[in-house]
Formats: sequence, structure tokens, C-alpha cells
Amino acid sequence: MNNMEQARYNMVEQQVRPCNIHDENVLDLFIKLKREKFAPALYQELAFSDLEVPLPGGQAMLSPRVEAMLLQELAITKTDKILEIGTGSGYITALLAKMADFVYSIEINEINRQLAIKNLTYAGINNVSVIAGDGLEGLLSKAPFDKILLGGGLSSVPALLKSQLKINGKLIGLFGTRPVLSAVLVERVGENKYTDKKLFETDVEYLVGEHIAQFRF
Repeated sequence: MNNMEQARYNMVEQQVRPCNIHDENVLDLFIKLKREKFAPALYQELAFSDLEVPLPGGQAMLSPRVEAMLLQELAITKTDKILEIGTGSGYITALLAKMADFVYSIEINEINRQLAIKNLTYAGINNVSVIAGDGLEGLLSKAPFDKILLGGGLSSVPALLKSQLKINGKLIGLFGTRPVLSAVLVERVGENKYTDKKLFETDVEYLVGEHIAQFRF
């Protein structure tokens, strides 16, 4: 096992699995999908660390353990149509695509969008569409979705995104006021009825624009 593969193995066994990640499909993907290839060249050595890897525009890749916890809670199936808000480097997009039928991912930063497209192409993943735009508006033209994942923090759960879930669909994201955000799983259980479950607390960068919205009165 070379140094890179040892670092990948350690990431899974020392960071991901201990966070009560028991879904073997998730664990297997973290071993097989080369995370370092999705990190900017300058930060590839940080790809297996328990931290957020910087991306252009003040954005960042989530830490591996947070990525894994969010994925496991969504309970993705091979027939799922997924909406991702915030493509970033495309790593979570790739993980979602490996588990689901199709992923629509919206990225507001064009540098990151092009980086993600390049990374996804390199990884041979083609059941994705990386769309330029404001993800907080969702993607009504392709709704409803089985699952929605938000790749950064927000102050609260957007009603517009919840409305784009199928009945029994699930949305997951990190919500609240930094430095303490809560991972929340929202499920649409009826036409106008939703349940939510708080999972764990962490701190991540806000999605672009959200830090401005916080200070509106």
C-alpha cells in the first residue's frame, strides 16, 4: 500500500467509520473514489485530513466525516433523482452519482463549476448535470426530487427547497448560526407536512450569499 492509499485507508478507518458510519456502500466509495483528485492542486495533500479544503470564492470541501454522515442519513437508492445545492469541487456530487440514478447539481461560482465538471469528467461520471445558478432557488423544472443535499451552511431550511421534494423525499443540510450549525434531516410526509430530525452539530462555511442574508432586518 503506497502512502496515498494508506492515507485514504486511515481517513476511512480513523475519521469516517468511527462517526457511526455503518453503510458499507458509503465506506466503499470513500475508498474507491479518489478524493485527492477533486481537491485543488495546491491542497491535494490535505484531501484526507479532518478539515475543510479551501476552494475558490471562499467556499470549501466539507470534511470527510461530515460528508459521510450526510450521505448515510439520506439513505440513497439507485432509482433516486437528487438535487445538490453547491457543487464545490464535485466530490460529493460524484459520491451521490455513484449511489443514485441522476444528480442535478447547482453551483453559483463559475470557477468551481468548471473545476467540478473537469473532476467529474476525469472520474468518468456522466449521470450528473452541473448547472450554473443560485441553488437556493432550487430547480423547479426538474422537481420533484427524491433527495436534496445542501453542501454548505444556511441560517434556516428554505421552504422553496422543501417544496421541491417528492412525498417521502428527504432533504439534508447544516442550519443555524455559526459557529454552531446543526445537521437536520427533513422528510416530506404529506403535501404540506414535513418532519425534521436534528442529527449532530458542526461548523462549516455558509453557502454563497447566506452570510449576507443573515444580517437583514
